[in-house]
Formats: sequence, C-alpha cells, structure tokens
Amino acid sequence: MAEAVLKNVRIDGRLTDLVAKDGKIASIGKTDKAGEDCGGYDLYPGLFDIHSHGCVGRDTMEIFDGGLEEMCRFEFEHGITSWLPTTMTMDMDTIRRVVNRPLPKIPGGAKIEGFHMEGPYIADKYKGAQNGAFIKSPTMEEFCTLQNIRIVTLAPELAGCVDFIRECVAKTGCVVSIGHSATDYATAVDAIDNGATCLTHTFNAMPPLHHRDPGPIGAAIEKDIYAEVICDGLHVSRAAILTLYRAFGPDRLIFISDSLRATGLGDGEFLFGGQKIIVRDGVARIEAGNLAGSTSTLFDCVKKAIEFGIPKADALKMASATPAALLGMKKGQLRVGYDAEFILVDENMNLVRSMIL
Repeated sequence: MAEAVLKNVRIDGRLTDLVAKDGKIASIGKTDKAGEDCGGYDLYPGLFDIHSHGCVGRDTMEIFDGGLEEMCRFEFEHGITSWLPTTMTMDMDTIRRVVNRPLPKIPGGAKIEGFHMEGPYIADKYKGAQNGAFIKSPTMEEFCTLQNIRIVTLAPELAGCVDFIRECVAKTGCVVSIGHSATDYATAVDAIDNGATCLTHTFNAMPPLHHRDPGPIGAAIEKDIYAEVICDGLHVSRAAILTLYRAFGPDRLIFISDSLRATGLGDGEFLFGGQKIIVRDGVARIEAGNLAGSTSTLFDCVKKAIEFGIPKADALKMASATPAALLGMKKGQLRVGYDAEFILVDENMNLVRSMIL
C-alpha cells in the first residue's frame, strides 16, 4: 500500500502527525513512523472549487485544444486540490466535446472531479455574461448525451424544467442548482421540492431577496438547501456575505471563485464564451458593463471572508467540506477514510503548500 506520513502538523491548535494510505487518511495522531517534517504549520483540507471557468489564459470551453494541465497546476499552486471545470452557454456540440472525455490525472495539479454545466438552460433576462444566442430549455434526451456532469445550473421557469429536474436527479444523481434565473418564489420552491439543492452564485444573476417577493433566495433559505457565493469582495458586499453566512451557516454556504481565464494574468482583454471581457483593476466585465465572473482564486475568497469577520475554520469549511457534502463526496475533512488532500498555511493565513497524497 502507498503510504505517506506527515510529521509535526498543527490540527485544531495541536501538534500531531497524519498517515495517509492509498490516497485516504489512515490515522491522525503521534506515530513513530518516519515521514516529512511539516514544520508545525497549520494543516487544513485542500480547497474544492465547484465553479471555476478558467485561469492563466485558459478556459474550460477550450480544453480539447489544450490548457487543462496549466489550469490544474495553477489551481493546485493556489490551494485548490479538487475542482469542477465549469462550462459556458454555447452550442451543445461544443459542450459535449468538452465534457465527454476521460478525466485525466495531472501530476502536480488539482483533481478534476467532473464538470459544472452552467447553461444553456438559463433565462435570457439574467444571462449575465453568458451568450444568449444558445439559450434553450432542457430535455433529458439531450442531457443524457453528456458525461461527467456533477452539477447543472438552470432556470426552473423554463418550459418543462421542473419535470426535467425531477427526472435528472432520479436518473443521473446530478446536483441541480438554480441560477441565471428570473424565477419567482413559488417556482423556486417547486424546483426545490422536485430535487434542486443549490443556488448558483447567490445574489448574482437572479432576482433579489424582497420582503413581499422573496424569490429564489427566500425559497432557498426556507427550504434549507445549499447556496454558492462569490466571496471576492466585488460581486457581493460584505454585509450581504455576512447575511448569507448567518442565514445558511457554514454547513450550507459554499464559497466559489467563478474564476475566468484572466485569473492570474492581471488586467487586459480576454474572450469568455465567445464574448469580449475587459478586466480593469481586477474587475472583469463584458462590453455592456455586466460583471463577468471573477479574477480571484478560491483561496483569495477564503481570505476575504476572514477579513469580513467570518471565523477562519468556517471560511475554510465553506471552501472544502461543504462543497464536498453537496456532492456526497468524502473529501474536505481531516477524518479517517477521507481523501488525503491538504493545504499547509502559516499563522497569517499565507499558503505554504498544497498536497495530494
């Protein structure tokens, strides 16, 4: 059995050791086994970004032309040990070409655990930076031609969508997330009752939470489902982040990056779903002015949450254990039997290194 031993790691404030076998945590506690001395740094589960379109000039929609290795390695170098490359609203042949492929293991890179399919089953009114030319209603016949989809974002008010949600969850086990949607409260509740379990980048590309018309956000709070949020300090204000944190709690709120190919490159002009994106001072917008995803990493979002006043343990949980729980995966926790994916950080929350054992 392949075994790795981490010595002198700090877990919950206590110096200890960790043993991993065959990619899983085998034991946590002092051991006489020889291993790597980790210098007393804090050990946390590796981050899991379930909504990321790209980075370092590369984009999920173009991975058949290369770039997957660069993205996985960039994610890993920035504390993300697992991720779901996220597609855009484009023609179905292109989406199929992206997702219907073996999921490679990239040495020194973050694990690809499948894909997040964001569109084309969305509402034109809230398409945001998505390409409206390809928007359509879903069918199971079409969806079943796709492979490796772990999450599908959709607008439940589209024709036949609630029936699709029920059938999709029953037949594929895929997570259905409400997003890029103009849905009212009643339709959102119906979608949740039929199997939707998450909101996509909450507050962005959906109706606001109104006291007489609570919309999808009110439905999600009432029904106690999960909610993604882009915690980059730009897409959602500090007060709104803290409101979500108190409404959903660390067991239901999920931090995402929604990162674009511009992430890691600075300002400039880029393509996103066939549309021009302009990044100025780290803020990405389409030419019409709409926000177009972020240029932050998930680790950046965790640090921003801590800056906002969220406890460190909860901020890290919402970027690791909580997204894993949404997907029913045994990762994101320092527990025996869970995936051996870790980050080491110093006392100032600076990333020292990422590890997949």
